[in-house]
Amino acid sequence: MSDRHSKHAGSGAGIDGASRGGARRKGREFALALLFMADVGGLGAGGAIMGAAESLLMLFRHWQMDPAEQRKLSAEIDDFGRRLFEAYFQDAAVIDRTIDELSHEWALDRMPGIDRNILRMAMAELRHLPDVPISAAINEAVELAKIYGTPDSGKFVNGILGAYARREKLIAEEA
Repeated sequence: MSDRHSKHAGSGAGIDGASRGGARRKGREFALALLFMADVGGLGAGGAIMGAAESLLMLFRHWQMDPAEQRKLSAEIDDFGRRLFEAYFQDAAVIDRTIDELSHEWALDRMPGIDRNILRMAMAELRHLPDVPISAAINEAVELAKIYGTPDSGKFVNGILGAYARREKLIAEEA
């Protein structure tokens, strides 16, 4: 097992700590907003990035962050969100094909937009951000699916990401 697999997300001081509103959670929500705008909003990657600053300000209001917290976490949220967004577009065709292969019953274009973009974000995180523990990436995607998706989104996202992680030997096969 590699160092990546044995790291724990909730080490206390890290930005992926136990608080629901940590910088990485918010960064994932920011990336999700950008991916959703690019995909469902029809803006494409360039259009979504052009509106990134405005999107982040809207999210700050949604999160009801006070100005001091915004100043403290803004750069971290922005950086992590953009890293995820860019990671997806590094190999979007491969990620989309992989999601399509693993979602036997659902064609990518027939999935709810939120589920599709959560999967894209999480798959990009699993593939391109080795500093994030596998379990943290999957668990955070499932939590976002439960918050923003349908009642079945959490199970759906967990199933696809779990299948990917097992196929790529990122996690051990279940006994």
